Amino acid sequence: MAIAVLDALDNARTQWYHVTAIVIAGMGFFTDAYDLFCISTVSKLLGRLYYFNPNSPKPGKLPQDVNNLVTGVALVGTLSGQLFFGWLGDKLGRKKVYGVTLIMMVVCAICSGLSFGATARGVMGTLCFFRFWLGFGIGGDYPLSATIMSEYANKSTRGAFIAAVFAMQGVGIIFAGLVSMILSKIFLGFYDAPPYKFDDFSPVFSTQPEADYLWRIVLMLGALPAILTFYWRMKMPETGRYTALIEGNAKQAAVDMGRVLEIEIQDEQDKLAQFKAANNYSLLSQEFWGRHGKHLIGTSTTWFLLDIAFYSQNLTQKDIFPAMGLIHKDFQMNALREVFETSRAMFIIALCGTFPGYWFTVALIEKLGRFKIQLLGFFMMTIFMLIIGIKYDYLRENGHGAVFGALYGLTFFFANFGPNSTTFVLPAELFPTRVRSTCHAISAASGKAGAIVAAFGVQTYTLDGSTKKIREAMFFLAATNFLGFFFTFLVTETKGRSLEEISGEDGGDGNSPAYTPAAAVPAGDVSMTRQASRRNEAVQGDQ
Repeated sequence: MAIAVLDALDNARTQWYHVTAIVIAGMGFFTDAYDLFCISTVSKLLGRLYYFNPNSPKPGKLPQDVNNLVTGVALVGTLSGQLFFGWLGDKLGRKKVYGVTLIMMVVCAICSGLSFGATARGVMGTLCFFRFWLGFGIGGDYPLSATIMSEYANKSTRGAFIAAVFAMQGVGIIFAGLVSMILSKIFLGFYDAPPYKFDDFSPVFSTQPEADYLWRIVLMLGALPAILTFYWRMKMPETGRYTALIEGNAKQAAVDMGRVLEIEIQDEQDKLAQFKAANNYSLLSQEFWGRHGKHLIGTSTTWFLLDIAFYSQNLTQKDIFPAMGLIHKDFQMNALREVFETSRAMFIIALCGTFPGYWFTVALIEKLGRFKIQLLGFFMMTIFMLIIGIKYDYLRENGHGAVFGALYGLTFFFANFGPNSTTFVLPAELFPTRVRSTCHAISAASGKAGAIVAAFGVQTYTLDGSTKKIREAMFFLAATNFLGFFFTFLVTETKGRSLEEISGEDGGDGNSPAYTPAAAVPAGDVSMTRQASRRNEAVQGDQ
């Protein structure tokens, strides 16, 4: 049972429109990553500006609860937005909701930089308010971008295309460090100041008043890439799969996808009834949980465990770098210099460790498969974090900062050439069209629950730079990765199969690679028998 528009999408050659879709969806993830991670480059600056104590031997610092809120409230918003917009994407359509998320990101990124208040509490409260709604918009981009890309892509390169969209997160993380580094360097050129602990000056002079503009500009620039792609996002047609299988309009789906793929497609409206009869069940039905429950548990648990480690690494860099001697101590620098050195270290780690991992996944996901890459990533992250935890004193006290940087960078590499990419790809492929966006949203929201654990839990272990607490955090993160390795066995490999084969929407069970016994083919059709035989051999070879 097949519909011409679905076959056309599955077997389409890779063309310019696929590249355009990757860029349009990917720029959303660029914005997401920039907005979520740029706060780490300026959070210490906020402490110097708004919590200065002239009697303290160290610069001002955000109180622990305020720090956790400033860095973590966007993650709470993201979790909420994922669930809301994911559900809405299945109810109203992917395209109708897609533009709303982008508008929210633009408005709230700008408003975050305009945070106002007569007191430190007022400014932080306003900032947290806008960053919550910024996260809400970001949350919607996760299920919608993944679902749109999976439903547009052909089956031979679908994993690479979805991974390429997600790889723009790596570019966003790089730019979060790069933009902060460049702007802080420019500000330093105009407004240099002595370090905090300098005999001839009061500590108050080490925090430049002009630095209050710096963090605002860094946050507001997150709106720029979203603005640039809004027009093109609105020009994208609804996905053919949603139009045909959910709206029941095969004719419109054929017209839309024929224009996109530059071919003529038959509508075959009469075949839709067969699909609807085979897939007319809801998320909470017994049939869904019988077919897909194990997979949903697998995608949700692995993403939850992965994000505890991934966000812990990203959010705690600012605390671990000075503890390891990769940047100067806070009292040895002025405010702008601290932003510059923190951003530079984050940029180097992202460029050398984070960024390559994403693109290794793009290059190899259709060769190795999602399952193997995810297992490899969880395993290697466990190993490297164990090494850092066990040898932390040695790395810290003997001046082996470069070795620590290499080990820390490798954990980022295998996070991205591993579960950080595959946990995004798999939920976009495993579930039927009717609930695909919702199931991806549930999986992604589970991930953000892990990120919240990182922001409000793990981060408290690194704030004061305590060796004992940082070691404990590393052991905990190694344990979460080890659990992720085992929960990966709840998901199945999806490479090389159509979305309908994987989900069972074609009438199969969706739990194993498609297999057609030769005996099931009509005896008179020799060509079909040969095709079935070749497919069986290919499947057995993969297994």
